[in-house]
Amino acid sequence: MWRGKTVAVILPTYNEKDSIRAAAFDFRCDGLADEVIVINNNAAPGTSEEVAGSGARELFEPRQGYGNALLCGIDNCHADLIVLAEPDGTFSGHDLLKLLAYSDDVPVVFGTRTSREFIWAGANMGPFLRWGNWAVAKMTELLFNTTILTDMGCTYRLFHRGALQRIRPHLTIGGSHFGPQLLMEVIAHGIPFIEIPVNYHRRVGESSVTGDLWKAFWLGMRMITLVLGYRFGLHRAERVRWNDRTRRTPYDLPETVGRDLVALHESTSSGQNGRDSVEVVQEDAVQASQPSPK
Repeated sequence: MWRGKTVAVILPTYNEKDSIRAAAFDFRCDGLADEVIVINNNAAPGTSEEVAGSGARELFEPRQGYGNALLCGIDNCHADLIVLAEPDGTFSGHDLLKLLAYSDDVPVVFGTRTSREFIWAGANMGPFLRWGNWAVAKMTELLFNTTILTDMGCTYRLFHRGALQRIRPHLTIGGSHFGPQLLMEVIAHGIPFIEIPVNYHRRVGESSVTGDLWKAFWLGMRMITLVLGYRFGLHRAERVRWNDRTRRTPYDLPETVGRDLVALHESTSSGQNGRDSVEVVQEDAVQASQPSPK
């Protein structure tokens, strides 16, 4: 639970039998996630037994593919805040707090694995993968004039339920480049987002895609083709643009004081009278936040 909103983490699994239980525990240990949903995508024998002892809910998706597995989780998740991640030990449940903190201000939070200080020893983020993701992300940022982007393929992402519902009809890719399509639909719908660095650890086992250099190369080419397709109109569709610009009441102040601050901000100029009024409200806020004498 996060500020009255339910939180769910979706973990697609195919070849993560040796890490799935630890990953499910990791995302639940801080008490922030109300539910962990594991999507069994024709996973290795013994995976269900590991999930059974983790407290996670297991769903089955027979259509093979990273995107198909995540879409199955999205379609069967009813939480207010939906987090996508990997169960292979690369991502940390500790970073969930960071994504949730930024969700107070934007409806979508993307993780990035390309910040050097957050790449752990042994992580599968060598120069080719790191700079390849960075280059395609920067191309996307330039072509669409977005906020800062440095990683196209990071699974670790948070969505407000309303944002996912808005883009869900346009998500059609069931394979490994589902993640970039998810990002492109957020951009195409004009949904505000931010990207933050997350820890990236050594993987338990071998990746079926990025563990092979040639597969990673062709995945990168598909990403580039997808981005250019969106830029030059190959993915035209009728989309309802996101226009929710409602102001958030500051969560660290009493609700009435927060409303007063918002009203003053909108109705006063930068003159001395405005500053005096704000100072009075700020003093009231401090007094309201102090415990009453016994």
